[in-house]
Amino acid sequence: MELSRRVRSLPSSSTLAVLGRARQLRAEGVDVLTFAAGEPDFDTPASIIKAAEVAMETGRTRYAPVPGDPDARSAIAHKITRENHIPDVTSDHVVISTGGKHALYLLFQSLLDPPLAGQEAPDVLLPTPAWVSYAPQIRLAGGRVVEIPTTPESGFKMTPAQLEASITPNSRILVFNSPSNPCGVTYTPEEVEALAAVVARETARTAPNLVVITDEIYEKLIYGGMTHRSFGACAGVSEQTITVNGLSKAYAMTGWRVGYIAGSGEFGRTAASAVAKMQSQTTTCIPAFIYPTIRVALEECHDEVETMRLAFERRADLIDARIKNIPGLVCPKPTGAFYVFPDVSAHFGRSSAGGRRLESALDFAEALLLEHHLAAVPGEDFLGCGRRCVRFSFACSEEQIEAGMDRLEAFIEGLR
Repeated sequence: MELSRRVRSLPSSSTLAVLGRARQLRAEGVDVLTFAAGEPDFDTPASIIKAAEVAMETGRTRYAPVPGDPDARSAIAHKITRENHIPDVTSDHVVISTGGKHALYLLFQSLLDPPLAGQEAPDVLLPTPAWVSYAPQIRLAGGRVVEIPTTPESGFKMTPAQLEASITPNSRILVFNSPSNPCGVTYTPEEVEALAAVVARETARTAPNLVVITDEIYEKLIYGGMTHRSFGACAGVSEQTITVNGLSKAYAMTGWRVGYIAGSGEFGRTAASAVAKMQSQTTTCIPAFIYPTIRVALEECHDEVETMRLAFERRADLIDARIKNIPGLVCPKPTGAFYVFPDVSAHFGRSSAGGRRLESALDFAEALLLEHHLAAVPGEDFLGCGRRCVRFSFACSEEQIEAGMDRLEAFIEGLR
């Protein structure tokens, strides 16, 4: 039996690999502190759970429409219009999918084609470091990843000049993620507007088929007085922007698997129809009893979200202060999501106290886990300068952050 080239070339998730190794060590009785998981450590708000219970008790257990329950899609469209200020969004522009990852997969499959003989693969512009699943999903759909590199020194942000220089007539998609996984940084409204102006100008001049996919899954987890600006709300680009979001991060609902896409105008409606067609041949719909929870989350859980955001902000300040006091780590202050992504390459070429040679982020993370029982995600799969970085999630208690940073500091002090 032979597997397809597609699956043979597909990398496994480095995040899930680290979590699996950490679970194995814990099962062996090792006291592992995990900073790898990309999910809140809070419980789902009680009103959301109650809405699902009521839905099940009242018979919401059958198939739902492929793009999602009409009331839930209307709630999302209202939220996108009211909060994100994206124009011309109705329920017909919205498709609800099995998590944000599935929404992205369906979008790439709907917008990209593998090249025919003699053709170039369509270019997908990707600021890097970037979340680990973007590049594999792009390649599965037949696209070519064109990296736009950022660094800790640039705040892990691409500039308008970089974006302009990357756009060609073959550019099909720009992927934009703010706040960022893995970098933990947020573009200011002014920075988003400047990038949108480049897209508007270059669409008219260079790349008429360019579409922006903006992943805003962390939009409500922003710190330091910053505010979120949706790419699709910027002048001149709303009808070529597809917003991807979901309930996983802001509402502590990772296991519920609720994601969605929302477009604007005629193209947005066309894109939603295409995504729904793709979904009809894959998952069909999410469980029907989950749809009522979407309206409850979006309209009734503002206080719970703010409580979580404030806790994450305190943790961001704490882990930032600790990392800045550890020699050789370079990392911008986290302003969104719940990650820090320090450059650890100053320690490459050294050996751990256990005799492990550190030549890469993977070596660093493995030695840290095996010798000090601290689990973090090596940055190679995030591309770009991620090869020099390690991701720490601060979706954990302040006590665990203190204990984990003590272990990180002890690990680095032991290098020779």
